[in-house]
Amino acid sequence: MKASKRRSAVFVSAAALLLTAVGATGSAQAGPPAGEEDGELKLGYVLPETGQLAYLGPPQIESLNYAIKTINDAGGVLGKPIPAPVSSDESGQEAVAAQSAERVLASGVDAIIGAAASGMSLAFIDRVTGAGIVQCSASNTAPTFTDYDDGGFYFRTAPSDKLQGPVLADLVSGDGHDRVAVVGRADDYGRGLLESTKESLEKDGVTVPVADTYDPEASNFDQVVQQVKDSRPDAVVVIAFEEGVQILQGLIEAGLGPDQIGVYGADGLRSEELASLVAPGNPERLAGMKGTAPSAAANAQYVKDLKKFAPDLKELQFAPQAFDCVTTIGLAAEQAGSDDPEKFSKEMVGVTKDGEKCNTFAACKKLIAAGRDIDYDGVSGPLEFSDAGEPNRATIEVYAYDDKGVLNTPVRTEVSTGE
Repeated sequence: MKASKRRSAVFVSAAALLLTAVGATGSAQAGPPAGEEDGELKLGYVLPETGQLAYLGPPQIESLNYAIKTINDAGGVLGKPIPAPVSSDESGQEAVAAQSAERVLASGVDAIIGAAASGMSLAFIDRVTGAGIVQCSASNTAPTFTDYDDGGFYFRTAPSDKLQGPVLADLVSGDGHDRVAVVGRADDYGRGLLESTKESLEKDGVTVPVADTYDPEASNFDQVVQQVKDSRPDAVVVIAFEEGVQILQGLIEAGLGPDQIGVYGADGLRSEELASLVAPGNPERLAGMKGTAPSAAANAQYVKDLKKFAPDLKELQFAPQAFDCVTTIGLAAEQAGSDDPEKFSKEMVGVTKDGEKCNTFAACKKLIAAGRDIDYDGVSGPLEFSDAGEPNRATIEVYAYDDKGVLNTPVRTEVSTGE
């Protein structure tokens, strides 16, 4: 079933805010029409520079800039360098994200990278894809997007949570837990991963006494903690973003910390800083917590090169996927021989599968120039886009916090939709 287009009212409001801001300050300058074919591939992004997912901004922004440098070092796209991307903040607020997307569109881009959060992408996907502009997210994992009515202009290099959920469930059941509470934020990301995890847990024979969502904007999460405690679980799965810090603190105070029951998270909680945020001065209190996330650092050479490009970068989550968004767009434009999104969007799926293997823009570009069909294997792994414009194969990592509260990623698992 197609997902309904639910964000028009938000976008209209955001557009009005933008027009008001332009009229007041004159700071937003209109560029050429978005998607106009002029031989130069122009990119923009809407990614978190502020807000609850701000820690996911730097790895994606630095990685997409590194991808642009790599492409330009190889001669650019269609013989021209990709200019610096038009930047904008998704902020963690739907109205702001929509306004940011409008500003980027007004600059005349051919493609937008972002948003990071599934809910933020849903705030503006209709406007972007409806304008015939390509949108590629490195970190949208909500199953919502698989069947979304996007006209063939939306893509993602992050796997759907339908791939991550079974891995998370296998991790929990494999640790011997048979009564598991699952709670998640009440948005497309939280609901999608919750359902996928619950379904897989029950297939593994695990009892799920609680599978419920909560308002991530709540002032406190005492009710969530109490609901989990009352279900008497031997493990809990928390599908959260920044608010998960408060939930984990509440669980620990209620005697449900990782030293007493199994505590698990997903990509939204994977952070080098999580233990120190949950227990300032006592990060070891998170020791034993585990979780899953799309692989963040499987390609050693890419990680080395990215850190050389951005030496201050610490977090790498979804950085490889951002690199692959940019590279796939560049290769699709080369394959189409055009920077017109209407044309190169039709090549996005094809350049990732069923051709001659190549794993850099330069190598793939040479094959395209020689008239060869290519199969780009990204730095995040083989993309193998399905017809829906998303990976049907992915590498999911298992992370864990050691006895000092330090994040480790000891295991990676290859998963596939079977298509």
